Amino acid sequence: MRAEPQPSRYRPDPAILEIADWIGDPVEAAEFPQTQVRFRNDRWARTVGLDQLGDAEWAKHFGRFEPLPDNLKKPLALRYHGHQFRVYNPEIGDGRGFLFAQMRDGDDRLLDLGTKGSGQTPYSRAGDGRLTLKGAVREILATEMLEALGANTSKTFSVIETGEQLMRDDEPSPTRSAAMVRLSHSHIRIGTFQRLLAFEERDHMEELVDYCLRHFPGPLPPDDAPGRDEPAVILMHQVIERLADLAASYMVAGFVHGVLNTDNMNVTGESFDYGPWRWLPQWDPGFTAAYFDHAGLYAFGRQPEAIHWNCGQFAVALRLLAETEPLVAAMNRFGPLYMQAVARRWCWRLGVEQRGVEEDTRLVAMCEQAMRESGQGPDAFFFAHRAGRRKLEGELADALAAYTPTDAAHEYWSDPGPQSMLIEEVEAIWSAIDQRDDWGPLHDKVAALRRMSAAHGEPPSPAGHTNAD
Repeated sequence: MRAEPQPSRYRPDPAILEIADWIGDPVEAAEFPQTQVRFRNDRWARTVGLDQLGDAEWAKHFGRFEPLPDNLKKPLALRYHGHQFRVYNPEIGDGRGFLFAQMRDGDDRLLDLGTKGSGQTPYSRAGDGRLTLKGAVREILATEMLEALGANTSKTFSVIETGEQLMRDDEPSPTRSAAMVRLSHSHIRIGTFQRLLAFEERDHMEELVDYCLRHFPGPLPPDDAPGRDEPAVILMHQVIERLADLAASYMVAGFVHGVLNTDNMNVTGESFDYGPWRWLPQWDPGFTAAYFDHAGLYAFGRQPEAIHWNCGQFAVALRLLAETEPLVAAMNRFGPLYMQAVARRWCWRLGVEQRGVEEDTRLVAMCEQAMRESGQGPDAFFFAHRAGRRKLEGELADALAAYTPTDAAHEYWSDPGPQSMLIEEVEAIWSAIDQRDDWGPLHDKVAALRRMSAAHGEPPSPAGHTNAD
């Protein structure tokens, strides 16, 4: 999505109905004791023509989930499988969420409104289908920070407190509950394709490939790519490009997703579903976000490997439609595309013009070394050296001096220090809500992050793409 939202009228388009018979199950939302609007993202609601809703209407649609006009009559709990920490699980699907609505934005992109904490579904298993209010607050913070740092992320659209008391093992209980809505370019996962492979539903997979190519269009594969005219191969190349860029965006942001399972990988390359995320306090490739990730499978420095592995599972699923050779050829593009994306995004965040992937990659390596040696975290490093404004010494200074600065005129760059999202601040923001029902620190943080986003400007697009892709 664009860094700066573009206003549009409400244009409903429930395209998922084309494949609804086999991709999901109609469900009913839970009935909650209350629906108190706690967060509404009017900035992004404007892009789909919903910013004019009053709070009562907002709560009706996004807390009680009454259908939007001319949209899905019943929500769909989507069906999918997935590798969770590389163990295949066929017993998952939307267990506490559903696809609620679809509409077009001003760039004619198909966008979803999906939920989290909206009640039980056929895939809830032993879960209660609910979301803690703390979990919703954390998702607001994760998506706002990632958006400000140029990552392709879902947007936290709405949070409504629902008045229930939830019991959880990983936070003090009973704890408050919420229903959250996210705005996303898609909810089609790698795991969606894995499920079709498991049941050998070739016809449905062909339909799903066609659905993705029509509604999430992207560039064609390189001219010399084998099988470049086959729909499954075209989609494979597009997913490789998008997920290589996603991996790079995490690394340049200093972000650790924590749970990079195949059911959390969107084929549009859009990051979503934030659980035990963290931002780096220091540049540490071994830093993990999930307390249960004992082997460090999804550690900060292993995220590109994890996402590439997930792409491999997508290729395995597409073998139902395509030969191995063209899929492997697409897979082999991941590494070079990732390196290009890191260079592109690194220079963007550093505030300098690119000089070429090889030279930019050397600059990245020198910056990483400087952070390791100094103990400085990425937020502080990029802020201090934006557009080469901080005088350095040594090899890094010489390298950076060769780069042309971009705009660093925004008043944000004159602040005493950068915005960051370390766990101590996250807990303090939640504590204000939990202990005093004080939402001021959260709203102040969101405003500060949006100001930082404006200072960074439009994030870079992959070669051959536009920000509307």
